[in-house]
Amino acid sequence: MIDLSIVIVSYNTKEFLKKCLKSIKNNCRLNYEVIVVDNGSVDGSAEVIDKEFKNVILFQNAKNLGFSKANNIGIKKANGKYVLFLNSDTEIKQQTLEEIFEFMEKNKYVGVATCKVELPNGSLDDACHRGFPTPWNSFTHFSGISKIFPYSNLFNGYHLGWKNLNTIHEIDACAGAFMFTRKKAGDEIGWWDEDYFWYGEDLDFCYRLKKKGWKIYFIPSVSTLHYKGISGGIKNHSKHLSTADSETRKFATKARFDAMKIFYNKHYKNKYPKIVTWLILQGINLKYLMNK
Repeated sequence: MIDLSIVIVSYNTKEFLKKCLKSIKNNCRLNYEVIVVDNGSVDGSAEVIDKEFKNVILFQNAKNLGFSKANNIGIKKANGKYVLFLNSDTEIKQQTLEEIFEFMEKNKYVGVATCKVELPNGSLDDACHRGFPTPWNSFTHFSGISKIFPYSNLFNGYHLGWKNLNTIHEIDACAGAFMFTRKKAGDEIGWWDEDYFWYGEDLDFCYRLKKKGWKIYFIPSVSTLHYKGISGGIKNHSKHLSTADSETRKFATKARFDAMKIFYNKHYKNKYPKIVTWLILQGINLKYLMNK
């Protein structure tokens, strides 16, 4: 049986995809398969796979179908006991996959585990260590209060700032950039919600898993490099590396804020008074206009 299916969604990240696939080949000692779902790239990504990575299973979409839908396409061909959802702008480091595999084998109640996902400057990609975006957590984060009290349980629930980043522990959610998933758990929730096109789908995935009783864990003893934002081109630290054009950047920005609305309406709308919902949605609209 295959231990691990690695599903990578690619969209115009050819050079980074090559690095990613090479890092897997050099650093994974599990019995694994790699499935790349290309979302209509025009930079030659698919051609590179055909030429240089003949063992990779490739699906070519005629257009960009979004992260969730592309992952669901990849899942249909996944034969592993576990599925690693991995961004194309990541590089796997030595022992990372083996250590998380062993952790998952020993802890049957864990549905998803992630490692310490690091940005090129060595800092933590904070999306890999998340609390759920409740109205309060979102307010303290976007207002900047969480930066004043970064280690507070009350004021930094958005990134679980009070937890020790050097020890293994449970978290609410992690980033879709590196999500080591038990196939049984993913099957139970029907995998990715295709209402999300770009951003937010990983939070939704984790939220639904936890509602079913599965745990999400952070394993900081191993790590993965994440350039982050290469496809969309809207992250400040990687804009200079991205080949995304202005239309793609605009689309990615809109998708980011649309995802916030989808998540809130799906999971929180019926839990809070209408005035809270109105304030939240107005806040999202304001943030979008500020980032447009």
